[in-house]
Amino acid sequence: MRIVLFGPRVEDIVGDITRYPEIELVDRLPDVVVCYGGDGTLLAAEQRWPFIPKVPIRNSRRGNRCIARPPCEVIERLLDGRLIRTEYMKLGGILRGPAHAEPGHGLNVMNEFNVHMARINSAVRFKLWIDDESYGPDREILGDGFVISTPFGSMAYFNHITRGFFHQGIGIAFKSTSEHTNHLVVPETAVVRILITRGPALLAQDNSVEYLNILEGDELIVQRQEQSAVIFTWDAMRYPSDGF
Repeated sequence: MRIVLFGPRVEDIVGDITRYPEIELVDRLPDVVVCYGGDGTLLAAEQRWPFIPKVPIRNSRRGNRCIARPPCEVIERLLDGRLIRTEYMKLGGILRGPAHAEPGHGLNVMNEFNVHMARINSAVRFKLWIDDESYGPDREILGDGFVISTPFGSMAYFNHITRGFFHQGIGIAFKSTSEHTNHLVVPETAVVRILITRGPALLAQDNSVEYLNILEGDELIVQRQEQSAVIFTWDAMRYPSDGF
């Protein structure tokens, strides 16, 4: 089994890995990525090696999506085929507009797309469509931005905004809007389109350190990815929003 080790302290578990002759530690083309850290480590690994199965082992006080078991036990269970292969929906995005010569390049998330105003003293204005049906007749929303989330990510920023979570669909949460606006959970088959009518704004993907600039007239189109994220869990997960 070809394994990549990923995380800030992976050297601590090298001995737990190399004791098994059937494991080959590699830098590229892995069968599995073993993540040693917290939830951010798992998200970063999925950004770097999308759709490659991940084994997240907790080495952090904040690691609800990581297996809180000794690394040697997790690796032994992986090799024995006793970890549970679990698939999680991902979202893909296309950002298009005059400033984006290559729309949609590399936009995919396991948690969320997060759009936020780029200037602290200037709100963002935008319009929203679900499957080409306007959210309110020609309605313009004014606020700090919005989050478009998967069920897996609904316990992250979506939960902080709404104080809720969901098991199925795509969640849309609005940040500090000037008027009362209901948060939405739409079917996972839906296509979400948002037009920025006044910017500037920034687009973040999960915990990526790279942001994309969004200007007036730009559109963000989000829908379910054909491929899913694959994570090995210790036990079977009833819902995508469950912690490990």
